[in-house]
Amino acid sequence: MPAPNANDGPPLAGKVLTHLQNWPGDPSLAVVGEQGILGCHDSGRVYRFASVTKLLTALTVLDAAESGAISLTDPAGPKGSTVLHLLAHASGVNFEDGRVKAPAGSRRIYSNAGIDIAAAHLTATSGKDFKDEMWDRVLEPLGMRHTTLRGAPSKGAEGTIADVALLAQELLQPMLFPGSVERLSSLAFPGLSGFLPGFGHHADNDWGAGAEIRGTKSPHWTSPDNSPTAFGHFGVSGSFLWVDRDAGLACAALSTVDFDTWAARSWPETSTAVLRSYALPNRRIPAAVSAGMPQPTT
Repeated sequence: MPAPNANDGPPLAGKVLTHLQNWPGDPSLAVVGEQGILGCHDSGRVYRFASVTKLLTALTVLDAAESGAISLTDPAGPKGSTVLHLLAHASGVNFEDGRVKAPAGSRRIYSNAGIDIAAAHLTATSGKDFKDEMWDRVLEPLGMRHTTLRGAPSKGAEGTIADVALLAQELLQPMLFPGSVERLSSLAFPGLSGFLPGFGHHADNDWGAGAEIRGTKSPHWTSPDNSPTAFGHFGVSGSFLWVDRDAGLACAALSTVDFDTWAARSWPETSTAVLRSYALPNRRIPAAVSAGMPQPTT
C-alpha cells in the first residue's frame, strides 16, 4: 500500500513555506492542530527519525507500565536507577556506552544507552522483540503504518511526515494514550542540571518520561515564542517534533540533512513562523511578541 501523502491536506502558510524552502536538502513539515493537519509540505520520502524515535519508545514503555506489564519503579540500569530514571535521562548512564557517570537522580545526562536499557527491560519481561512491542502498542493503534523500527529503540525508526503528524496529534490531544502522554510530558525529577546536545548546559534541564520540556532554556531548538510547557524531541537526522498546548499546535519536521548550525538557526525561525501563522487568536500571546521583540520579515 502506498504511503499516504500529507499534501492531500491544506498547504503550508506562505511564511512557513518560505522558511522551509531555505532549509538544505529535501525536508517535509507538518503543522497539526487538535483536529488534524492544518498545513503540510510533504516530499513523499521515508526519513530517518533519529532521536525523535525516543518519543515512540517512551510511549511503548509507558503503555506497558499502564497495562501492568512492567512498572516505572522497576529497578533498571545502574544501582538506584528505575525505568522512570532511564526514560527521563536521570539514571546517570553515559550517552552511548552505558558507563555510569553520576548517581541516579543527581544529573540530567542525555543517554541513548539509557533509553535502550529501558526498552530492553520491557523485552526481558515480556519475551517479545521491542520492534513488535512498539508496533502492537503504539504504531498500529495510531495508524502509523509506514513507520518501522529498524535499529536501536533510542534512534532507529524510519517513516513519513504523515505518520509523524498522527503522533503529533495524539501528543497534542491524547485520545488513545492519555495517561502515558501525561507522563511523557510532565516534569520528572525537577531541578536537575545537564547538557542539552547542540544547545549547551542548562541549570534546569527539564524532561518528562521521554520528552524534553522547553522550560526556560535558551538557546533552544524551538521558538522563543513557544510556551515553557512545550515539549517534544529533535534528532540528529534533522528531525523534530514539538507540541505546544498553550498555542493549540504541534509541529513536526523531517529532513535529509543532519543537524548542524543550519538547524540551530532555522528551526527556531520556522517555529516562530508556525506559531504566528497558525496560533488561534484566543490562545496565549507569545511572550516574545508581548515584550516587543521584532517580528519576522518573511
